[in-house]
Amino acid sequence: MNRTGTVLLEFDPDLNQLRKDKRLWDGLSAVAQVGDTLWVANDEALSLERLSHQPGTGDGEIRYADHRQFPLHDFLELPAPPEADGKIEEADIEGLDYWDGYLWLVGSHSLKRDKPKEESAIEKNTKRLAKASRDGNRFLLARVPLEEATQSLERTVERDGRSRTAARLRGDAHGNALTEALATDAHLGPFLTIPGKDNGFDIEGLAVAGDRVFVGLRGPVLRGWALILELALEEQDASTLTLKPIGPDGQPYRKHFLDLRGLGVRDLCVQGSDLLILAGPTMALAGPMTIFRWPGGARPPQESLIFDKALPTVLELSGGADRQADHDQAEGLTLFAPSGGEVRRVLVVYDSTARSRQRGTSAVEADLFALP
Repeated sequence: MNRTGTVLLEFDPDLNQLRKDKRLWDGLSAVAQVGDTLWVANDEALSLERLSHQPGTGDGEIRYADHRQFPLHDFLELPAPPEADGKIEEADIEGLDYWDGYLWLVGSHSLKRDKPKEESAIEKNTKRLAKASRDGNRFLLARVPLEEATQSLERTVERDGRSRTAARLRGDAHGNALTEALATDAHLGPFLTIPGKDNGFDIEGLAVAGDRVFVGLRGPVLRGWALILELALEEQDASTLTLKPIGPDGQPYRKHFLDLRGLGVRDLCVQGSDLLILAGPTMALAGPMTIFRWPGGARPPQESLIFDKALPTVLELSGGADRQADHDQAEGLTLFAPSGGEVRRVLVVYDSTARSRQRGTSAVEADLFALP
């Protein structure tokens, strides 16, 4: 696996508890390194979390702590803002990246199906399985300025002679400009009304390179082929983004089909002109977790269909069927070089964290892997 060690992520105990049976670190779905900070997100929260690099302890352990939380509604006009009693509708954030002074984020854009509970009667559970719902905050594709000196998110930052403002892709509680554009797409349109965990439309990866934004789809996987969408966004106004026409026939997206051996995309990150692709099973089952390299994937000249022989395997992260389907799901990927040196490693964070990763009640281990 080429694992070289772990990174300890220490959360503030007062902020770590999402609800009675859920903690922040038990569902990390995205990660991005920016300087001496790590930004992470929990897919059931409505905030971003910043952890800062700490001095070494003498035993070689790498630690990030000094946890600070940034609620999204402080920066963005959300489709479903928090209610007066503090109740939130999750954003299901599945991707983070940093580019040109902005921290970018993306929600899953997926429908969800209720999950059966062991203690419930059959009738209640079958009703749960029949219910699919749409959460407005899941339809977020947004950027928030990062103040360089303080490494804090702000609504507006003046830098390099221009104003950077927090903005999101035009949308509401029912969808956004991307789902509108895909509604008539021959490949993806039929999957927009299918819940993500049923091989429906489900974004689980984000990478930004120049003026292009890449979103990776966990689903659908079409006859074993995964998809990455390439987008270009521009400002409609200070707080709203729109999609530019970049695809065939003026479509506001390009489609890239990749043979990831039947796996869906779990996250993306840019390395030079390449895209690193964290891939895993589309459905809720055990299977391989693999990092692939798409050479030139951060600068594709046109829409693509890439066979597996052109997508070399970088790392195999797990033992496939030996891993439990509901534990240690690799969900977030970022290049890792905390001292600003040459990038030789990647950091991976996990959803449904295994007990062996937990340190007390407020800390968890992420994995470091050497890049070959």
